Amino acid sequence: MQNYNVPDNSDRISRQALDKNASEDISEKIIATILFGCALVSVLTTFGIVVIIFQETFGFFQEVSFAQFFLDTKWTPLFADKHFGVWPLINGTFLTTAIAMAVAIPLGLSSAIYLSEYAQPKVAAILRPAVELLAGIPTVVYGYFALLFVTPLLRHIVPLEIFNALSAGLMMGVMITPTVGSISLDAIRAVPRSLREGAYALGITKLEAIFRVVLPAALSGIIASIILGISRAVGETMTVLIAAGQQPRLTVNLAESVETMTAYMAQISGGDSPRGSLNFKTLYAVGAVLFLITLILNIVSYWIANRFKEKYE
Repeated sequence: MQNYNVPDNSDRISRQALDKNASEDISEKIIATILFGCALVSVLTTFGIVVIIFQETFGFFQEVSFAQFFLDTKWTPLFADKHFGVWPLINGTFLTTAIAMAVAIPLGLSSAIYLSEYAQPKVAAILRPAVELLAGIPTVVYGYFALLFVTPLLRHIVPLEIFNALSAGLMMGVMITPTVGSISLDAIRAVPRSLREGAYALGITKLEAIFRVVLPAALSGIIASIILGISRAVGETMTVLIAAGQQPRLTVNLAESVETMTAYMAQISGGDSPRGSLNFKTLYAVGAVLFLITLILNIVSYWIANRFKEKYE
C-alpha cells in the first residue's frame, strides 16, 4: 500500500490571515487617528476663539466697570462723551430678530406643512430646493435689497427712516425661512405614518390631524428649528449693517434706525480703532456677550430637542 504525502497549507493560511488582520488593524488605527485629529482641530479652534475673546474682554473690564457696561443705557464708546452701556446694542439685536422670526416662523412652518402633507412628490422635489435656494443668497444682497427696494416701498405706506429696523427684520425673516422650514420639514416627515392613519380612522379631517397629531408629535424638532433660526438672526451681520443703520438706541420703534451687536463689531473691525485701544477692546466685550447669547440659545435648543423628543417603534 503506497502512502501519499499531502502538503499541509494550514500554517501558511493562518499566517496570511494573521498578516491580513494585522494590516487591517493598522489601517483602522490610522483612520481613527486621522478622524480624531479632525475632531480635535474643531475643538481646539473653538477653545482658542473662546480664550482670545474672554482674554481681551477681561482687559476691557479692567478699564470699564460691570456697572458701566450693564447698567448704563447709552452706547457711545467712539464719542468724546464715552458711554459703554451695551443695552442699546442688545435692544437693536433682539428688535430685528423679533421681526425676523415673526416672518420666518409662519412662512417656514407653513411651507414645511405644505411640502410634507399636501404637495405631490414631484412638486415637493422642485419646491424644496427652490425654497432652500434662499439660504444660498449672500446676505449683503439681502441688505441692499432691503435698503434700495423694501424701504422705499414701505415708505409709501408708513413713515420710516432710510435706515430702520423694520426693513432689516423683514429681509432677515425671508433669509431665515429656509432654516426654519427645512428642519421643521424633516421633523414632520419623521412622524410615523401610522399616527396619521390612526387619526384618520377616528374620523377627523386632514387639517385636524396635522394640528392635533402631527405637529405635536414633531414639536421638539419644530421648536429646535425656531431657536436655531433665532441664533441665525442674532448672529446676522451684513443685512442689519446695511439696512438697519448704526444708531444705537434703546427703542422699540420699528421705523427708527438701530444698531445691532454684529453691526457694531463690523464697524470696529474696519480698522479705524488702533489695536489694543479701549475702542478696540469693546469689540471683544460685545463679542463675548453675543457668544454667550448664542451659546444659551443652542443649549436651550439641544435641551428641548431631547426633552420633548418622541420615540416610536
